[in-house]
Amino acid sequence: MNNFILLKELIDKHNSFLLSTHVNPDADALGSELAFYHILKQNGKKIRVINHSATPYNLAFLDQDNIVEKYDESVHKNVFEETEVFILLDLNQSSRIVKMENSFREFKGLKICIDHHQEPENVFDYIFGNSGYSSTSEIIYNFIEQTGIVDLDYKIAYQIYAGIMTDTGSFRFERTTPRIHKIIAALLEKGVDPVEVYDKIFNQFEFGRVKLLGEALNSVQVDSTKQIAYMILKLEALIKTGTSEADIDGFVNYCLTIKDVKIGILFYELKDGIKISFRSKGNIPVNKLASKYGGGGHINASGIRMFNTTVEQVKDEIIAAAQSYLNY
Repeated sequence: MNNFILLKELIDKHNSFLLSTHVNPDADALGSELAFYHILKQNGKKIRVINHSATPYNLAFLDQDNIVEKYDESVHKNVFEETEVFILLDLNQSSRIVKMENSFREFKGLKICIDHHQEPENVFDYIFGNSGYSSTSEIIYNFIEQTGIVDLDYKIAYQIYAGIMTDTGSFRFERTTPRIHKIIAALLEKGVDPVEVYDKIFNQFEFGRVKLLGEALNSVQVDSTKQIAYMILKLEALIKTGTSEADIDGFVNYCLTIKDVKIGILFYELKDGIKISFRSKGNIPVNKLASKYGGGGHINASGIRMFNTTVEQVKDEIIAAAQSYLNY
């Protein structure tokens, strides 16, 4: 649904809002979330932004005012009863807010989704956006442009730029359209410095993450077809390098830099199971592959979480399943 006038009407009719996004938020999750916070703030609304995960250290600069709160059941148990509208941004499956999921499902107020992923869960009262957008931040920009709900200022433009830039792979991915570049031009005219944003997101990692990337690259292998590359990260590697799950973001993309490889897979251990990230080239729908195991995402980027299992138990099955998608 792209009826942004309706979204504006819903905002006008309500006073208190709770915003959240997916576990281990990326720049689009945080950027769209914080941009929407500022929209609501300028409209005199009462807002809380509460996420399951702490903000990754390399993205903390997006939240210099410490708006985002990390969910704590003992602290936030009354928030849901005091809020009229619960909005999830950059996700469309309530399981991705993890410990907040039950509270979301039981929420008595209005449930809104603002997102650009496919196959939304049937749990929302309203959904705004669709998979044709490059990012959730692009949706927020269009909302502002079409409704005039606020004037686009530097603070909002900064958040939107970070979200679009990262979710388009620094303007390399398929949905980097002429329209995207026009939006980016408008954001730069508001004073956003693209060199600064890129440097803060991608060039200010802790030393441990670089060491962890070395562990991941050292594990890379290709399957029998030579068209699937995969890497494995054990939990002990994160412990050894003093890193966290958030530091793994983007590692799987290195698999696709290998000649003739069409699908990249990253397996990594969690304390209670594993997570698998998929990337692909062309029309290979790794989101369909992920959905077979309860996951999801975009056509060329998706993932799954599996509990109470190990990489060794599922690796061969996952690779065999991925091979069946090579001829799309």
